[in-house]
Amino acid sequence: MSPRTAGFTSRLVALPKPVKIVGWIALALLAYALPLLEPPLISTPGVDFGGVLFTVTMYGLVALGLNIVVGYAGLLDLGYVGFYAIGAYTVAILTSFHANWPLLLALPVGMLATLAGGVLLGAPTLRVRGDYLAIVTLGFGEIIRYVAINSEWLGTQKGISNIARPPSLELFEIPHLNWDTGVPLLDFNDTTTFVEFGVLDQIPYYWMGLTVVIVVLIADKLIKDSRVGRAWEATREDEDAAELMGVPTFRYKLLAFATGAFVGGLAGGLYASRQNFINPQSFLLMFSILFLAAVVIGGQGNRWGVLVGAVLVAYLPQRFREFDDFRVLVFGLALVALAILRPEGLFPPRRTVRAKQLEQELDGLEDGHDETDGQEAVRA
Repeated sequence: MSPRTAGFTSRLVALPKPVKIVGWIALALLAYALPLLEPPLISTPGVDFGGVLFTVTMYGLVALGLNIVVGYAGLLDLGYVGFYAIGAYTVAILTSFHANWPLLLALPVGMLATLAGGVLLGAPTLRVRGDYLAIVTLGFGEIIRYVAINSEWLGTQKGISNIARPPSLELFEIPHLNWDTGVPLLDFNDTTTFVEFGVLDQIPYYWMGLTVVIVVLIADKLIKDSRVGRAWEATREDEDAAELMGVPTFRYKLLAFATGAFVGGLAGGLYASRQNFINPQSFLLMFSILFLAAVVIGGQGNRWGVLVGAVLVAYLPQRFREFDDFRVLVFGLALVALAILRPEGLFPPRRTVRAKQLEQELDGLEDGHDETDGQEAVRA
């Protein structure tokens, strides 16, 4: 982080609390109004803007859950899409395929199912570390997909359709802005019903996804600032030292795994409800890689950084669909450049920045001490 960026961040942190609250409320209102404003430079021509924003919120939600596992606890998970799939299939089964439950009842069951899946996977596997853990989680994600492909009870390759949608309210209609004349004008022929979860208008789904992201953000901050968050940080930095200091590292790693799975199941259930149809092709290994890329690009361990990473990974390919044939190449080159220039991510946690600055200062002091010793030796 450059000195200018560090100075700007410190000034933001030093702002009075009422000013911060007003700023966060204004930012949240702008985020909710974004699909209605449809800014020309930000909207996605040829693709439904509300649908793209919903996808961004799902990537953001998944990135927050995966950040608990990777960023806070330091566990490399390459099969996170497996939890995403468990949540989606649980909701699909309970609301359409084998039962007719309402979504608001099936969604908590899906989240509990993914939490149980996280415990069942983590209990025998979290005793291994590093690459071995990555291989196990990678296999888990593929096992879930192949079970869905070969199981008649899960719909096989045909998938499951007619998944329940959230209950609608349909209170009033909100007009969009029209920018055709270059001046923003209210367009009463293009409106969004508050709140109607239908097929044609995806904006209510975005509002739902954004609300869930905000709630998870608040819970994430509370957990991170608690004793649990400090135990995760100690485990990530040096598991052996944390164990010697009395931290039950296995228990906290399992808790991180289960919490991350819980959030992933929530995202999967919301995704299935909005899509109204899922099949095994909805949960390919590539999605696990993209989820992990969002965390690494944004800055693992920084909740705001991973949200930025999720926006970049989910939004930019849709915004520049005219370059569809080259976006994988550009994405790969961007990852390589980031690994070289910013290995800690675009927005690393403040502790990472402070540790890096302290290491540079210590190296400078050691170099200066060596030069002084050399000069004294020459004089002698």
